[in-house]
Amino acid sequence: MYNSETMPTFKSPQSILVPDDVKERALSFADAVTGTVNYKDSNQSAREKIRDDHFVSKLGEEAVRILFQGRNCQVEGPDYGVYEAKRKSWAADLKINGLEVAVKTQRRSAANRYGLSWTFQDSPERRDPILDMPEAWVCLVVFEDLKEETECLVYPLRKIKQLIFEAPRLGKLIGKKQAVYLETLKKHKVFK
Repeated sequence: MYNSETMPTFKSPQSILVPDDVKERALSFADAVTGTVNYKDSNQSAREKIRDDHFVSKLGEEAVRILFQGRNCQVEGPDYGVYEAKRKSWAADLKINGLEVAVKTQRRSAANRYGLSWTFQDSPERRDPILDMPEAWVCLVVFEDLKEETECLVYPLRKIKQLIFEAPRLGKLIGKKQAVYLETLKKHKVFK
């Protein structure tokens, strides 16, 4: 059985090209799932934004899958199921050699406006359970949407307890989400 000590890993961000067929599958999933979610507790009701969030999230999951499969790991996921509201879960996005891994992805264009960060749901109505799981694994990803090809930059796996959470810089998200900023992680040597 694999564990975190034996899983192939890396120390610096890895660039992954996502094939067109995988991009199309992520787009189809985003189209299908958009009408099944309710994010009013996050002040998010714009269908196009919700659709884009699901697309970007799935691209990040696929980039992590591609990276670890390329390192001879067994990867389960991403899940492309579209579930009714009561069947939705906070299950891990991927299993890599049996380890559950959450994936968080941000567009480079958004990072250029707000700082490179990843957000975790933390409102009175919905709280991401991973925030209470210090040993849980997370993989942070940047979708390089300003480039011509579908490219993602995948950061090394980290445990939740290694991340540094801050209030979001975007005022409307305060009290609804917690953010992890790359500049803070670098300052504290979580990443090089």
